[in-house]
Amino acid sequence: MYNDEEFLEEEFPLSLAQLADCAGNAVYDGSESVPFPTEDGVRAELDGTLGEKTPQETEKNPPPGPDATPEEVLEYWWGYKSFRGIQRQIIDSVLAGHDTLGLMPTSGGKSIAFQVPALLKGGLCLVVTPLIALMRDQVKNLRNRGIKATCIHAGMTRDDILREVDNCILGRYHFLYLSPERVETDLFLVKLPQMNVTLITVDEAHCISQWGHDFRPSYLRLRELRRHLPDVPVLALTATATKTVVDDICQHLSFRAGAQTFTMSFVRPNLTYSVYTVNPTAGEDKQEALLYLLKHSEGSAIVYTRSRRRTEELAQVLVSEGIMALYYHAGLVQADRNERQRMWEEDRVRVMVATNAFGMGIDKSDVRNVFHVDAPDSIEAYFQEAGRAGRDGEPAEAVLIVDGKEIDNLSKRCAEGFPLKKTIRDVYEDLGSFFQLAVGDGENVSYDFDLFRFCHAFHHQATVVDSSLRILQGAGYVEYVNNDDSHSRVMFICNREELYRFRSSSTLDDRVMLALLRRYPGLFSQYVLVDEKSLAHICECTEHEVYQALLSLSRRRILHFIPRKTTPSIRFLQRRVEKEHLAFPPEVYEYRYKRQLVGYSSMARYIRTDNVCRSHQLISYFGETPGSTACGRCDVCKAFAEQGAATPSEMPDIRQIIMDIIGDGREHEVREFYELPYPREVVVENLLQLMDKRRLTLRGAHVVKVGED
Repeated sequence: MYNDEEFLEEEFPLSLAQLADCAGNAVYDGSESVPFPTEDGVRAELDGTLGEKTPQETEKNPPPGPDATPEEVLEYWWGYKSFRGIQRQIIDSVLAGHDTLGLMPTSGGKSIAFQVPALLKGGLCLVVTPLIALMRDQVKNLRNRGIKATCIHAGMTRDDILREVDNCILGRYHFLYLSPERVETDLFLVKLPQMNVTLITVDEAHCISQWGHDFRPSYLRLRELRRHLPDVPVLALTATATKTVVDDICQHLSFRAGAQTFTMSFVRPNLTYSVYTVNPTAGEDKQEALLYLLKHSEGSAIVYTRSRRRTEELAQVLVSEGIMALYYHAGLVQADRNERQRMWEEDRVRVMVATNAFGMGIDKSDVRNVFHVDAPDSIEAYFQEAGRAGRDGEPAEAVLIVDGKEIDNLSKRCAEGFPLKKTIRDVYEDLGSFFQLAVGDGENVSYDFDLFRFCHAFHHQATVVDSSLRILQGAGYVEYVNNDDSHSRVMFICNREELYRFRSSSTLDDRVMLALLRRYPGLFSQYVLVDEKSLAHICECTEHEVYQALLSLSRRRILHFIPRKTTPSIRFLQRRVEKEHLAFPPEVYEYRYKRQLVGYSSMARYIRTDNVCRSHQLISYFGETPGSTACGRCDVCKAFAEQGAATPSEMPDIRQIIMDIIGDGREHEVREFYELPYPREVVVENLLQLMDKRRLTLRGAHVVKVGED
């Protein structure tokens, strides 16, 4: 172990006093000394002047005015001479004042599609987007080009938010990025009429649809923007959307008459999609398959898995095999996530092993491979995640690794995610018994909830209880807070002069304190989430030792330490009722279950269909007619080539087969369609699609024809 002087000299070249002065202005990466930005630099980033053109540059080459063409704006600010895909069509529609929907797959250039017309229209463009990291990246990119932009989000203080909103009212920004949750706050809605808003952009618009793969209820309340700004055009953008999702977007955003929709081709000619089936008889498993694929490929890669623990395990395996890798999931503190993403984007590590928390906002165009070791919940989710490969237009691969258990796992996840209503009612009643809560009591009462003790006492499965509680929460009966993601909180309560004089008898206390100062911003002004595992790694000790050091510093009144709480909690939002009186609105249960079933069925069909080019399967799913030529590179095309066949055959139009069967005008039992010589998941999906189009309906256990498209 280091002594005090060795540690300070080798790990922290700045003095303790210097660190105290600079605390909050940098993030320590655990490996090298990082320069701290100056106060002027921090202020420049806050007020939007960072990266702006100098007055001399502006005088020589003033920005295009309102009479400029979109191409002139594009060339001045971005250096491109022409648009690509459907960008120009979207821009023309927005400039004409139409509400517009743009379907642009990953790497399609969504940002330019709204930034160019916003600059031409003048005033302020509101950009609603779901991720803080995405906001910050886009704001940074705009500022680096000299374009005034800012964002407001839940991580800011009220004073900071008021300052930025007032700057928007004064016309100091062209773009204001904000989350959908922020839109509905009273503070924002009161200030909104004072802003000169000329365009509303809703990014990741599929989140507004119950049938989208990433539904967020807060998106449904974006109608408030239309109520306050009825004449301002709305531009909705998304990378993936079926016809049902498209209809939902237009409805929930109250698109006006004359609205236009533009769809960019979903074809990615440089991207090869494949399904890699492991060979258990040869002793191969998914981990071995992943190692093989990575060792036989080059370039930056993403590995997606569903489990946080699995991300850590796989990353360790890759590192042990000489492949530089990091893991990423929502359980990491924000500082760690930012640093890991930065290291990967800078090619300091080759592979990021992640859950789907590593998604929107990734700004790296040269990803050569995306591997999935677990099947996503839907084709939409898979297409979006796979599409992060090859955004630079160079050859890239997206590989789904399967071992024959995927279909069963998808079915199991669907059943666990939506237990029978009887089961949900039983869980609710057992909660009352567990907390000794009488019928008619309990409104706004909170309890710590030991999930595993509850499951043991009442013989429930933990995953089923978790899903039941989420449905009960959606129906308004309980608030379920699972604190698996919680972190310890730390704030320095001594002033800087006291910290200068502080000298601990414990070397470890000093090391932990110094690591905090180097790694986490804002420690002297607010509580900051800290990750004890990261601190343990930096200080070369155990997590328990870090915990003890933080307790010691807290007792000495150097800082205030709030240990993380790992126990979930439940709050009853209304008085306990008899379980028979529980009501589950369709949007909470039936609609979501149906959406999940469609998603799982589509994913199951993709895995099992081995006679249609993978690219053709994906393109067809989104309603686009594939070309006559298969890709020739996916696992299906290669298998046909090895057999001497030119191209894989097309799967029959199962929807038409179903319509032909019921064309006799009779009612047919659902089980009749299960006897078709196709996977049941595929038949179910096609039946659901025909019901969505209102061509079929269910009458009891019978399928009935309704009408044509």
